Amino acid sequence: MSVILALLVSACTQTPENVRRTGELPAIYPDYVGVTIPAGIAPLDFNMADAGFDHMDVIVKGSKGGELHVNGTYADFDIDDWHELTRQNAGGSLTFTVCARKDGQWMQYKDFTVYVSRYALEDYGLTYRRIPPGYEVGGNIGIYQRDIHTFDESPVVQESALPGRCFNCHTPNRTDPRWLTMQIRGEGGGTMVQTDGVQRWLNTKTDSTKAAGSYAYWHPSGQYCAYAINSVHQAFFTGAKSNLEVYHRFGDVAVLDVRSNELLLSPLLQTDDLEIFPAFSSDGKTLYYSTSQPCDVPSEYLKVKCSLVSIPFDAAKGAFGTETDTLLNGPRDDRSYTIVRPSYDGRWLMYCVSSRSNFPVAQRDADLWLMDLRTHETRSLTEVNSDCSESYHNWSSDSHWFVFSSKREDGSYTKLYLACIDDQGRVSKPFLLPQRNPRKYYAEMFDAYNVPDFTKTRVQVDVREMQRQVTSEERIQVKIR
Repeated sequence: MSVILALLVSACTQTPENVRRTGELPAIYPDYVGVTIPAGIAPLDFNMADAGFDHMDVIVKGSKGGELHVNGTYADFDIDDWHELTRQNAGGSLTFTVCARKDGQWMQYKDFTVYVSRYALEDYGLTYRRIPPGYEVGGNIGIYQRDIHTFDESPVVQESALPGRCFNCHTPNRTDPRWLTMQIRGEGGGTMVQTDGVQRWLNTKTDSTKAAGSYAYWHPSGQYCAYAINSVHQAFFTGAKSNLEVYHRFGDVAVLDVRSNELLLSPLLQTDDLEIFPAFSSDGKTLYYSTSQPCDVPSEYLKVKCSLVSIPFDAAKGAFGTETDTLLNGPRDDRSYTIVRPSYDGRWLMYCVSSRSNFPVAQRDADLWLMDLRTHETRSLTEVNSDCSESYHNWSSDSHWFVFSSKREDGSYTKLYLACIDDQGRVSKPFLLPQRNPRKYYAEMFDAYNVPDFTKTRVQVDVREMQRQVTSEERIQVKIR
């Protein structure tokens, strides 16, 4: 038995021989060269970008001590050993020495560095929707959660549990999934509002509103949740660089008091303009949103330019202010400002900027920008932006990490990236969400990731109760206050 085991180990572990040194950095997938990670993140497994390499030998040394050595067809690190090494080197760095074999020749590449941030990322994980980019319901759309410290992924709810229905706008309250809202469109649609873990299904459409709520954002108190009230449509191009335009024919913003099941309305948020993408400030005293002037869409799709606007909100009275403030003027700047996300520490506003549209994920030129709320200075996040769409960003609970979706790999499929921001607003090179054997995983993944968010703990949703209430069409009808 010991002889057989020794032969198996010998067959799997191939020591580099006659190594040729090169002064070049290794071309690896994903590109983890020079990224900054939190201690305790899932291992940064990687492949050689060139599939012609058949074996790798990787040594990782910590600047504060510790070492890992892996050998195989790709760099596959033990989770516990990786966690120990990264935690030992928090605030320091890891040096990777990579040898790889192609056509029988071993090559050793220039060492590269990964930095381990002094900022911890203690949230449990991420939630996101996985959906085939087929522009219709089908293909088992699902909302999933992922433990970012391991490779464990599990569904929160899938279309197989509720066939023919589209799930969207799954939103926890400042990363706390005990307060969660989710919208189901189509037959038997409705809005799930989960407060302190108790699930209820509401009909958020009334005689005074044009549609049910979507694009949700919680008030930090957990008493209120803001929703956009809109319609979503798609138009397709032929013979153009773009293949899709997403637009809204109307848009308003309302706030739901989740204790009384009452909608709070304001004439300033129900105008002929299109109000969309609400978000409360970290102290709950301000509601941000985007607004664009009405035009004849889709024929006038180039005219859709969103401004970033705010309105005061009094949580004690459940009342809006009497004036709005335009922070960024889209028509004046010939830009569109959407999906504002305030950091939970009150320091930053992160938002999307594109040449047009109120749906940036469909815009190739959509980038992430940052506003310093102390100075109101703004800048493009060149550290994370690419030539393809960046959008759907959200903050970690401590506001030192953010996640966003990007189409940078192929222009069609959104994947999830994480980056770190320090107290001065300096942002690190983003890294792709780690997967075991990542080239194989992502090559076989035919879903796009969207609407990612951090969660402090696992999401607990009673799917059987969801099935019962959705199929029975039991709904609590909201009223207007």
